[in-house]
Amino acid sequence: MADEVKPLSTQPTLVGEKSGLTSRGSTSSGPSNGILPLHQGDLEQGRAGNGTATGKATSSETTPHVDENGSPTGVARSKTRALFTVRPEGQSGRSGFHPFHFLAITFRSASWVSRIVNVLWPLVPAAIALKYTRNSHHNDLAIFILSYLAMIPCANLIGFAGGELAKKVPHVLGVLLETTLGSIVEIVLFMVLISREPTDKVDYIQVIQAAILGSILATMLLCLGLCFIAGGIKRDEQSFSEAVSEAGSGLLLTAGVGLAIPTIFKSSLKGSFADADLLDQKTIDISRSMAILLIVAYLVFVYFQARTHHGIYDAIFEQDTQRDDDKYKEERQSKLTFVECVIALVISITLVTIIAISLVEQIPYLVHERHVSDAFVGLILVPLVEKAAEHLTAVDEAYDNQMNFALSHVLGATLQTALFNGPLVVLVGWGLGRRMSLSFEVFDLAMLILSILTVGNFLRDQKSNYLEGFLCVTVYVGIAVAAAYFPSPHDRIPGTTATTSGIDVGGGGGHH
Repeated sequence: MADEVKPLSTQPTLVGEKSGLTSRGSTSSGPSNGILPLHQGDLEQGRAGNGTATGKATSSETTPHVDENGSPTGVARSKTRALFTVRPEGQSGRSGFHPFHFLAITFRSASWVSRIVNVLWPLVPAAIALKYTRNSHHNDLAIFILSYLAMIPCANLIGFAGGELAKKVPHVLGVLLETTLGSIVEIVLFMVLISREPTDKVDYIQVIQAAILGSILATMLLCLGLCFIAGGIKRDEQSFSEAVSEAGSGLLLTAGVGLAIPTIFKSSLKGSFADADLLDQKTIDISRSMAILLIVAYLVFVYFQARTHHGIYDAIFEQDTQRDDDKYKEERQSKLTFVECVIALVISITLVTIIAISLVEQIPYLVHERHVSDAFVGLILVPLVEKAAEHLTAVDEAYDNQMNFALSHVLGATLQTALFNGPLVVLVGWGLGRRMSLSFEVFDLAMLILSILTVGNFLRDQKSNYLEGFLCVTVYVGIAVAAAYFPSPHDRIPGTTATTSGIDVGGGGGHH
């Protein structure tokens, strides 16, 4: 395997190399075995602090001109742009596609948890083979279990390839890229579900609606809780930036209100509206309007983070990079080339699509024959597998003391579901002629709002510990237990959903 760092003679001449500084801040008369020469990345890391390169430079040439925000100015900035288009930590030292390197790196993955997940790869061909060779319905449960488990390594590969690709671009763009690629599994599942016609056994629209809220709850409670616990294993408490937590918690509450509007509208008029079909149509129209507004809000948030205020987030993420416990270990690890990242994404997305179709085909059997409620399938089972990539990435970052990265992935994935993925499926359903709305079960919506308030309270002091993580996980498990007992539509009295004092107060959009 080619060295990950090119020899000094092939490196472009950089300010600071004359003094023989190493990446660990020591000095040397020249390169030696096991010691890396100073990279541009080391200079950038120094700028995030007090404006000097990592290590103590003995020459004024080693201190580039920086502004009050720690950003290079003048000649230093132009040199940075001219010399580097890929961040040093993302350089592989190779180009093109190398099969053996590709397999070795992808199996190694980003953490030991991801490596354990990769053990499930043999289930992928087994799930596909069983789906296309089954000769009776006796294999339906086996197909569902295999497909469900096979989805996990595929999602993990999407997350890993996205993470490798994110290392090659600026920090803010990398976080947005990772979050978007990590949501591909969710988008694929939503598209497969919305393309299905409702049956007398299962209402796919209700499954989607439960999955939208379930995905938000799984990321916001379970994943965030696991991040707090993982970070608290080695530390009494961790701190994170106010810029990340305040923007995220504020947007979460906004998204919760936006998602609640159609449900509250329908619930307040249910029973007093003369024409029930007209009420349903008005609710759908409001849902489509809210879907457009929520997507616009998400795009403004992305523009805010990546364009107008990217300097704030860049500084925050650069500081987290310095705090990474595995920083030097990761710098020496082999990395995927750009071509290999693209190939990994194409393979994993293709497999996810095939397996998602197989998984969705078994939902009617699971609900009708195995008596698993629609609410549990949508609120718990589907979100856990579709968000596996984000969960593994965020927990690993929290364990390595990169809490701002972890929190950005958690809140970013949550906001993408609430402000983009969920509204997107409403608009796609509109185009397909499906009566998809944002009118949720009152139980699901109440749990969402209460969870947003709970998480916002934990984020308020910009500190976390394992106790707060345990409490978040406890709330999620409690919701999962309630969802398991929540009856499916065909098990209820016709014309009723969630009731209070015998008056119908809630209608999920799946019961039109």
